[in-house]
Amino acid sequence: MKKAALYIRVSTTYQIDKDSLPLQREKLINYCQYALDINDYVIFEDAGYSAKNTDRPAFQDMITRIKQKEFSQLIVWKIDRISRNLIDFCNMYEELKKYNCEFISINDKFDTSTATGEAMLKLVLVFAELERNLDSERVTFVMLNRAEKGLWNGGSVPLGYKYTDKGNFPVIEPNEANTIKYIYSLYLELNSTLKVASKLNDKKIKTKRGGKWTGKTVNDILRNPFYIGTYRYNVKTSGTRRWKDKDEWVVVENNHEGIIDSELFNKVNSMLTQNYRWNNNSQRLKIHTHIFSQILTCGKCGSSFIAGLDTARSDGYRPSRYTCYSNKQQINYESCNNFVSDITLLPFILNYISNFINLQNRITSKHSLRDIERILLRGKFFIDVECIDRKSLEETFLYFSLGFDDSNYTNTSSSIKQNILNPELNNLKKEKQKYETALKRLEDLYLYDEHEMSTKDYFFKKRDITSNLDEINQKIASLNNTTPSSYDVNFLKNASHFLMSNKLIEKRDIDYRHLLNIIDKETIRDFINTVIDQITIYDKKVSSITFKNGITHKFIYKTKSKQIAKPKEKFLYRSFENDVIEYLKENKSISRKEIEGLVNISRFGAASILEDLLANNIVEKKGNSVATRYFYIEK
Repeated sequence: MKKAALYIRVSTTYQIDKDSLPLQREKLINYCQYALDINDYVIFEDAGYSAKNTDRPAFQDMITRIKQKEFSQLIVWKIDRISRNLIDFCNMYEELKKYNCEFISINDKFDTSTATGEAMLKLVLVFAELERNLDSERVTFVMLNRAEKGLWNGGSVPLGYKYTDKGNFPVIEPNEANTIKYIYSLYLELNSTLKVASKLNDKKIKTKRGGKWTGKTVNDILRNPFYIGTYRYNVKTSGTRRWKDKDEWVVVENNHEGIIDSELFNKVNSMLTQNYRWNNNSQRLKIHTHIFSQILTCGKCGSSFIAGLDTARSDGYRPSRYTCYSNKQQINYESCNNFVSDITLLPFILNYISNFINLQNRITSKHSLRDIERILLRGKFFIDVECIDRKSLEETFLYFSLGFDDSNYTNTSSSIKQNILNPELNNLKKEKQKYETALKRLEDLYLYDEHEMSTKDYFFKKRDITSNLDEINQKIASLNNTTPSSYDVNFLKNASHFLMSNKLIEKRDIDYRHLLNIIDKETIRDFINTVIDQITIYDKKVSSITFKNGITHKFIYKTKSKQIAKPKEKFLYRSFENDVIEYLKENKSISRKEIEGLVNISRFGAASILEDLLANNIVEKKGNSVATRYFYIEK
């Protein structure tokens, strides 16, 4: 059963007003019904969209349904309704052939169901793209010529000006002009773009688009020579907005009425330049090392953290304080208030790495996820942590299990390890294989089926595939060169700072202040950067840690009601649980007196540990009085 897709596009309001859409619709329906004898059709319309690319809603919907093999024909009035770009059209045409959908252009008399129609179609496309490129060159020449004469070429009108139909250039808008003058005078007074932005926001003054002020928007206005009557054109690229070489610029001085005089403009810009140099120099000259700079991310808004110095303690120690960037900018009335200090971060992170190293040394294939969690959360610094996300524990178990000598894991191939532990690299290699296969098929199609593809079409497609292959190869090389091996189970031990690793293994609970006295901050920072890729902070606590091997550990914290329950007893359990659990696994049972001797603790402390073991269903109680023993529950 045949079903047709009828595609209609007009690019301008003028064309829409001239009834171009109804005209195309009528002709397509008539052709479909009377020439092809197809009464089942769907009309797709894109009004006001250009043909320079295929990013059009109705077009994308149509292609999706073609891929579902819903249509047998795609019919347009003219070929340029689809695209004026040869590569875009060729890509679309390949999709049509793949899903057995014929292409028909009524006005151009192309019907790809015949070999002649297909050949003529490709030939016309080459000239259509040539015409589009020539048109683009002509338009660019005209626009540059207009700019050199000081005529407005469109675009966003700066704050302080408005565009009217009466002239060829924007004119001053009095109310906005007062805002511009106020911004310049404020900067002279405050000497800071951030302070100016904060002042403007406090006064409820809006930007041109009705938004809030930032240091950058203030800086852009202060740096813009448009406000002294200088018109600049062709200074940035259209897509990426990168600065072009100055010899490509069109600059016309004294072109229009300015709002700011040249003397004030030059004075303000001199201050901006001086502040920029001072900030850069101060950054280079600063001697304070912020251990966690550049690896902290805000769990609330996704921003990075700005490092600074916290208040000095009574003994002279001054920790670093890390504040969310959106808070530091002070640009929103409801800015993010997330921050954290070395006082919180250092004991948590160092002890967690220590536990991670100990886990690596102790874990066997018989350990459960619960065992892994207990080892990782051992110590008083994790009392507020309810648990670790289950997925994190599963990834950790799998990660370590690949390194066991146990026969269950010796047959795990390196390709499987790579698939599990480095999905990004594996996906890139699959994608590379896909493009290599496509390139071979393209060459076979061109060499052995002369009616199927023209030389020009072949070279265009080969260029695209080769370009994609080069990009993938670069990404693979980058991952291989810069990323530690994901399936290296000893990645912590292989870290460059063995001194740090040894210090972390030596003690049960690490005193970070003592550590700072014997190891410099640069060494600690470099070690942490070797082991950890990113730390996420939420509500001033560590929300997650992403290690260099790709594993992420997410932490779930207790509610306040749980945090205040028996803190001393919980401290005892967390402090000694690792030793007690190991003893239970080896001996199957334990008594209160054995716990007293094992961890050198009082009778009441041992009883508290046993209460927690029972509450968590780790042991079961058997016997009475002095004969009571607590037997380990196998999971």
